[in-house]
Amino acid sequence: MSEDTSVEVAVPIGKTRDYARTRRRERVQPTSAREAGASFLFGSDPTNRLVAAEWPRMALPIALLPAGIAVFNLTLPDLLTGFLLVLAAAFTWFSRTIVRFESERALETGQRMALVGVAIAMPMFLFGSAMGVWGASGQIDWFYCLVAVATLSLLATVVQSGRLVGVLAAQISVWSGVTCVASTIAGYFSLVVGVGIAVVAYLRQRKIDLVMREKAENDARVQTRAQEILADYEETGQGWFWETDRRGHLTYLSAPVAENIGRKVSEMIGRPFAELFNLAEQSGEGERTLAFHLSARSSFSELAVRAATHEEERWWSITGRPTYDTFNNFTGFRGSGTDLTEKRRSQEHASRLAHFDSLTGLSNRFRMSQTLEKILLAPQVHHRACSVFLLDLDRFKQVNDTLGHPAGDALLKQVAQRLERVVGKMGRVGRLGGDEFQVILPGKIEREQLGHLAVRIIESLSQPYSIEGSRVMIGASVGVALAPDDGVTSEALIRNADLALYAAKDGGRGRHHFYAPDLHSDAEERRQMEEDLRDAVSNGGLELYYQPVVQTATEKITGFEALLRWNHPEQGWISPSRFIPVAEDTGLIAPIGEWALRTACQDLSRWPGNVRVAVNVSPLQFANPSLPAIVTSALASAQVAAERLELEITESVFLNDDEGTDQMFKSLKSIGVRLALDDFGTGYSSLGYLKTAPFDKIKIDQSFVRGATQPGSRNGAIIASIVSLAEALGMETTAEGVETLDELDLVRMLGCSHVQGYIYERPLSSMNAAARLSTGLMAIAQGPRSARAARQSMLRKVVLDHGGHRYNAMIRNISQTGALIEGLWNVPPGTIFRVVLADNHVVTATCRWSSEDRLGVEFSLPLRLDEAGRIAAVASRPPASVEAAEPAGQRKVG
Repeated sequence: MSEDTSVEVAVPIGKTRDYARTRRRERVQPTSAREAGASFLFGSDPTNRLVAAEWPRMALPIALLPAGIAVFNLTLPDLLTGFLLVLAAAFTWFSRTIVRFESERALETGQRMALVGVAIAMPMFLFGSAMGVWGASGQIDWFYCLVAVATLSLLATVVQSGRLVGVLAAQISVWSGVTCVASTIAGYFSLVVGVGIAVVAYLRQRKIDLVMREKAENDARVQTRAQEILADYEETGQGWFWETDRRGHLTYLSAPVAENIGRKVSEMIGRPFAELFNLAEQSGEGERTLAFHLSARSSFSELAVRAATHEEERWWSITGRPTYDTFNNFTGFRGSGTDLTEKRRSQEHASRLAHFDSLTGLSNRFRMSQTLEKILLAPQVHHRACSVFLLDLDRFKQVNDTLGHPAGDALLKQVAQRLERVVGKMGRVGRLGGDEFQVILPGKIEREQLGHLAVRIIESLSQPYSIEGSRVMIGASVGVALAPDDGVTSEALIRNADLALYAAKDGGRGRHHFYAPDLHSDAEERRQMEEDLRDAVSNGGLELYYQPVVQTATEKITGFEALLRWNHPEQGWISPSRFIPVAEDTGLIAPIGEWALRTACQDLSRWPGNVRVAVNVSPLQFANPSLPAIVTSALASAQVAAERLELEITESVFLNDDEGTDQMFKSLKSIGVRLALDDFGTGYSSLGYLKTAPFDKIKIDQSFVRGATQPGSRNGAIIASIVSLAEALGMETTAEGVETLDELDLVRMLGCSHVQGYIYERPLSSMNAAARLSTGLMAIAQGPRSARAARQSMLRKVVLDHGGHRYNAMIRNISQTGALIEGLWNVPPGTIFRVVLADNHVVTATCRWSSEDRLGVEFSLPLRLDEAGRIAAVASRPPASVEAAEPAGQRKVG
């Protein structure tokens, strides 16, 4: 019976069947196996090359091994040895032609073996002979020759790995070459033995290949039987099967599926897999999930999709997995399906509640976790790459508090829509809860592209929203983690993305941050600092220091600003810029602020009655309705007048410009305390709040004072404008951070009423502040006339050229205009040098002072700064001529 007739099955008259068992049998391909013995010749190389493509590189060790022996023994090989080595290296190097020839031509086995002899056996024999001649000449010990031969034979085995005939040819040839030098008969004998071993190995491998071929044929018969069983499964209607190519076009489809959608199997073959489903009318779940898995080439199981039927609504459950060829190339998908119509109808509502956020319609935490797990557990390692964005909305809580939760829900819906619009088909968007969102992007994406996407997300979410007729502004911070670089499990990836998000928020919000390993240490350091700060608050570890505020007209101290200080028992003094943000994030700023207020009032009670104290109030404290009561209690407990207390408030309190802000100002002014606007001009950009906020003083931030005396600086004009504005509003002004006499003269000339800075006094402890006041209120300005250029500390070797003599020296610190140099003794002031800072970078400098082996020099021209603000000349390598210069030692110049 022919194969065609052997697969016929009985069908009703008038109805034909062109699927199931018949089609499956047609798809069985004849068993194809490699020729018996091919493994011996070619190993696992699918291109069937006897000579490995890397073999020409063996010319390098053939040349280097004798060279190393020659250097070690301080001798050169004789003429014959050198000639044989050159021939061996040349044969090996020019075997590139043989490799290319073998890959381009269809050669018989005999021809291939001849190529092996020329490309492998000949150079290896020549090398072995050369080493034998060299050892026999007595120039070097035989031990070195044998080591070189053994090393080269091992390298040849590695390069020809898997090609047994190539390995045997190399081994037999190289050792026969050595043997022939010692004994010609022994050499020929080794060749014969080697060939015999090769023949035995070939026959053994051929037998193994025959056994493997028989096994392959048995496997094919088993596969055919399995296909027949699956065909029976199709015919009974219990399920159906499908298969696509790498483009997503159908290559196989069960006939019942085609009948359900009113098409023929022959019409559907070659058509897109998506035509089986009615994606246009879906709720979004099936289409988005199917497209996601197909684009990510990840397995999916029991995925519910709607069939492309016209008469009735039908749902299918499909399962699929990606398929790959022997070279690990993606070839398409293969899977099965079952009818899910009734089950789908009964479970649709429950499934939606379990997998989707009821408010926004986005995937919920559970579904996002499932998606991430599927990617990270993909069968192929290179398909486990993905990127995770964690998003947190900035100032969302303020919307909830001011407009109510319904407005917050409406805002979250708009945020979800914008997120989906920006991300599009690149990945999946989900809401984890509250104002936290997550984006999963499958596949490997460059960091630069991810950064651009994060910026677009932040820009889109930061645009104004219209909620119940109100204009709402929020922002977003994004943390990014990549798999597998930042984690291979969902837990690690989410944790690291969360650390990156925290770093983005800590860096000022409204920005994105990629995960970096040092974030773990930063998080641990922050956690430890939080614990230590709590202990300090509980055990009285914090202190207040007081910096005098001096009236410019009288140069008398009118008050102090209370500054928070923390002397850590292990780390010493910790900068407020480090622990204040921790206190604000953890809510410790409230008890710390109340403690500072009460402590400052207690210290104030021991000072003269005409001295005030200023205490900083954080936005979190200002938003506390009980702040007026706390201030009143602190003043009453210390029994000091309210007008002696000044509260410094930053512009950030006006971000929520509402009735609560105005009411707080009225309550504080009703107590009688003074109000100062701190860090003016560095935060909130609007001046509208000055119309109603009852400030008594404006404090000019030190960033405007710094550099104000430099030529071309605009800071002086800004200070003058602020002073004019304050005078027009009847307010005082305090210039912060004044450190030089030039800066003091400038702010006094521009009309600032008060000055605060190191030019008068550094912050003092409570005891020292009281002692200072006991000496009187007069303040004397002491400090440098002008600020010198910012200096950069370093240890860098340079060369100094004076009168044709060159000296080695060391730069200790450097600025744009000069440097401190160490290494030359007793240099007369006025000595001119040419300083070689780096190759091709020489600057002329004049000695201004010297002391023992140190001197200060001034450059004739200011040095250029790079983009990072560092001296460009010392950002490169030190001069190469340093070693050639004269050692400085005790040499004197001049």
